Amino acid sequence: MVVVGAGMAGVQTAVALRERGFQGTVTVIGAEPHQPYDRPPLSKAVLLGKAEGSAFEVDFEALGIELRLGREALGVRPDAHELDTEAGPVPYDVLVLATGAEPIRLPGTEGVPGVHLLRTLDDAERLRPVLARQHDIVVVGAGWIGAEFATAAREAGCAVTVVEAADRPLAGALPAEVAAPMTSWYADAGADLRTHARVVRVEPGEVVLDDGSRVPAGAVVVGIGARPATAWLAGSGIQLGAHGEVVADERLHTSAPDVYAVGDCASFPSGRYGERLMVHHWDNALQGPRTVAAAVLGETSAVYDPVPYFWSEQFGRFVQYAGHHKSADTTLWRGDPSGPAWSVCWLRENRLVALLAVGRPRDLAQGRRLIDAGTEMNPDLLADPARPLKAAAKG
Repeated sequence: MVVVGAGMAGVQTAVALRERGFQGTVTVIGAEPHQPYDRPPLSKAVLLGKAEGSAFEVDFEALGIELRLGREALGVRPDAHELDTEAGPVPYDVLVLATGAEPIRLPGTEGVPGVHLLRTLDDAERLRPVLARQHDIVVVGAGWIGAEFATAAREAGCAVTVVEAADRPLAGALPAEVAAPMTSWYADAGADLRTHARVVRVEPGEVVLDDGSRVPAGAVVVGIGARPATAWLAGSGIQLGAHGEVVADERLHTSAPDVYAVGDCASFPSGRYGERLMVHHWDNALQGPRTVAAAVLGETSAVYDPVPYFWSEQFGRFVQYAGHHKSADTTLWRGDPSGPAWSVCWLRENRLVALLAVGRPRDLAQGRRLIDAGTEMNPDLLADPARPLKAAAKG
């Protein structure tokens, strides 16, 4: 068994195989030289110097998992059952692709001093002294990572300007009416949010926007999205989707024999939502490996169709989301969105399909179970924030 990628998805695949009794060799190949680590703390404790790293608490030696780190994968030859790496070919019986996603770079800024991404441990370590010096910082993109970095930068005492091309934060993730209340969070935290704004170029000490304005910038942090890290699969014959992701089936098997794909680099068909999903979040990288391990070991009942889940800590708020709201026909609010705690429920034919909870973790926990069960809900009871969410379930 060879796993390409030493992030959450890759490590958890190796661990899940051992937990299910796989007796063969397990090799994890990672491009970074660091001991495998968790990514969420990078935009929080690691960035602020409250932690030196976030290495997984896994005893690889005791589990009989071989790590080959600092080795970039270059290609796959499925007919030969070989993985090509910088250190030479690696034969496999079964291969798991878990190379994750890579951040999209701002055009024209490659190699420009003072422009940063935040995806790896090295990125966080380069940014830590920038925050410590309390630079003026421009964050490009008001998505999840942009908001989290802006939060950390404000906590460190930096002046922060967030530049967003859309008309609101999280434009690609949430409907306008749901994202609208989040706009005020930036000003409340002392950050300047500029929407309908695009970066024309980055000059020494400042960022030039498309309206001609210039924003002081001791550093620029780009958070405009990520794409599956699959360019290295070109020519392999492994099917890729419209977004460059590996196309996997309900058991996370790819179009190539004995090759699976899991985590941020893959999409899978969801029977629950009736469409193919590509989920770039931590929980997907945690849950998917269990299906891969079960499928590899011949458990034919192993089907991957989770309720997607993620969370974000921004501007003193704990934001959680479960499900997939695109197919909903009804939106219900629980609580006042101008207050510190509220939720949004999405229904399809009175069944809960997605939920966003701000400062209401109990709503999220109950809602996630109700989504999974496909429970029919009473909309009138559901809209009452004083009632437990589960009290709105019918039957």
